[in-house]
Formats: sequence, structure tokens, C-alpha cells
Amino acid sequence: MTNTMLPVKSNFSSRTTVHVDLDAVAHNIRALKQRCRPGTGLMAVVKANAYGHGAVNVSRTALENGACFLAVARFFEAVTLREAGITSPILIFGDMMPADIPWLAHQDVRISLSCLETAKAVSRAALDNNLVVKAHIKVDTGMGRLGFMSEPKKILTDMIRIMALDGLYVEGVYTHLANADAKDKTHAMEQIKSFNILLDLLSSRNAKPKICHAANSAALIELPKTHYNMVRAGISLYGLWPSNEVDHTVINLKPAMSIRSKIIHLKLVPENFKVSYGSTYETLHPTKIATVPIGYADGYSRQLSSKGHMLVQGIKAPVAGRVCMDFTMIDVGYIPGAAMGDDVVIMGEQGNEKITSDDIAVQAGTINYEVVAALTGRMPIEYSYGNKKKS
Repeated sequence: MTNTMLPVKSNFSSRTTVHVDLDAVAHNIRALKQRCRPGTGLMAVVKANAYGHGAVNVSRTALENGACFLAVARFFEAVTLREAGITSPILIFGDMMPADIPWLAHQDVRISLSCLETAKAVSRAALDNNLVVKAHIKVDTGMGRLGFMSEPKKILTDMIRIMALDGLYVEGVYTHLANADAKDKTHAMEQIKSFNILLDLLSSRNAKPKICHAANSAALIELPKTHYNMVRAGISLYGLWPSNEVDHTVINLKPAMSIRSKIIHLKLVPENFKVSYGSTYETLHPTKIATVPIGYADGYSRQLSSKGHMLVQGIKAPVAGRVCMDFTMIDVGYIPGAAMGDDVVIMGEQGNEKITSDDIAVQAGTINYEVVAALTGRMPIEYSYGNKKKS
């Protein structure tokens, strides 16, 4: 006798969901494009699953609203976009192995080159497969992460050598600004000065690549001299600010993400009642403790233990005790009528109150980038676009 498993369609939805407003993403792209100098292309940075917002849907929205290029950090992120049918140019900032060259060339994905030795290995791999790979050369003008680091004249020599390699087409050159989001732009402008010297040397040799880019979100917003003919919009694409030192008045950005859940358990507890691991939280008076299904396995930081807040009925309820792997408890004793099944806003607006990614970042001792990008993917993402919802 065989046991046949029949497919079962569930009618249940996740209690905790990430909501992404693609209309907000579209608005941000258009607003950022307006900040650019005429003729400047916009590269939408969709690495880390579009900073937790969902790379495929964000990429499509960005391209539909003015972006002409996409950027990712890792090889598999480019694969994900191509497998979803996205055909626009893609630049990989980071990892790439010579074995990846056939796929990269056939899929028209650009690589980043940071040293002559890697370029030679890529050239050999391309020639072995009778292919040509497009590349952007990364120059380290003061970030200290990836890229050629030397005097502009030495970098020029290496770039000329790379451009002469068969199997390679150097389409672009770029650098990354370490402090463009600071109020003091001195370091950023020193980096740009160094980059400009290199570009002038390339021009004098008639070897300047077609695409030059340096501006991240902060520079896009505040430093028009860094725009060249392409900019890279990262955190601003999602309606978030690179830092509090960037002028918030010059552009209207709309946060695209909210996180929502429900109360799944509620209990009346007495005074001196201890909550969660380590018993670090103790009630000062009789109250109600609600359990919400989100925890550090979802990306809700353990640093928010007894520090964070969630919204219930438009009122901020404090996190009670340590954030667990799957659940977090909040004190709702002073919220009239708080009940099982009530909507909980972890990030976003409810009534006249709101909790932003910046609020969460301050409480967790981090930055808004990490709040959204650290989401683990365990929570499903629901999208809205044109006042319609889709999963």
C-alpha cells in the first residue's frame, strides 16, 4: 500500500509581514533623477536583496521609473536578477571568479576589477571561451576597501595595460566616497580631486572609459560635482537617509518599508513578574504582556531588548525583556482594550504615531542600513503598487 501525499493549499497568512510600497520606490527614483545633472544616468543599487526590500520587484520598479543600470555586491545576486528575466545592465561590485566568466559574458553582466593580476586572469578565461567581458575598474581614493590604490600615474599605467588585454572591454571607472554623508565634505572632495586627476590623465591618453561614477546617495543629493555621467543610488532609493548630517530639505524621500504583525498571546501579570530569558525585565505593577511573532531570527535585533517599541492602537508599547529568536514581548497594560489579534506595527505608522528605521537604529546602536538589510527573509514581503497589493 502506498501513501500518497496530496498537495494542501493553506489559507493562512503570516502573522508578521514586511510591506514594501513600490510607489514610494518609484517616487524616490524620480526625485533622485531630478537631483542629477542633465545626461546623468542613475544606477540603482539593489545588493543585499535590495536592502531587504526584495531585489526583483525593486529592480523592475527602478528601471520603469528612470534607472538605467543595476548594481549588486555578489555573483549570485546578479544570477537572481537574470533568472527573473531582468535584462538591464548589471554591475557586480564584489566577488567574481574566472570560472564565472562564461556566464557573465553571455549574460552581459559587468565585473569590477581592482588589480592587474585579476584582470589578466579574467582575460585568460575570456579568451579560453572566445568571449569578451565588460568591466568597470574600481579605484581606491580613500575608502580602503576595494580598488587600485596608488598614485594616479601608476594607476593610469595599470589601467592602460588592462585596456590592452584581449577578452576585456573596460566600460567604466569608479570610486567610492567614504565620508560623503558627513557634514564636513573635506575628505570627500579630496577623494574627488584624486579621482579627477586620474580622469584627466586618462583623457590625455584618449583612454577615458565611457562611464565614470563616484556619487553614492549622499553625494548624489549634496555634491553635484561628483555626478560625472552616472550616479549610484543606494539607501536613498528606499526612502532612507544616508545620515542625519545630510540635508533633508533638498529632496523629498518616502520610506518604502513597513513591518507589521499581530498580538498572538496576551496575559495579565502581577507586580514583580519577570519576563523573558535571564529575567532581566520585572514589572513595576500589574499589567498586560503581549507576545508578538518577531525575533532576532527575523532580523529584529536583540539589542532592542527592553529598549525598543512597537505600536498597538496607535500607542507606543515598550519591549519587555529580551528579544527571543522567534518572539518579542511588549507591555500593553496602559493601552485600553489591547486584545488578541490586534495589529502591531514594528516599523511604520499607526494612528498619529510612527516608528522609523532611524528610531530603531538609535535604540539598537546601529544605522538604518542595518535595520532593513539585516532582515533574514523569514518574513514574507507584500508589495503595493498603484494602490494594489501583490505578494
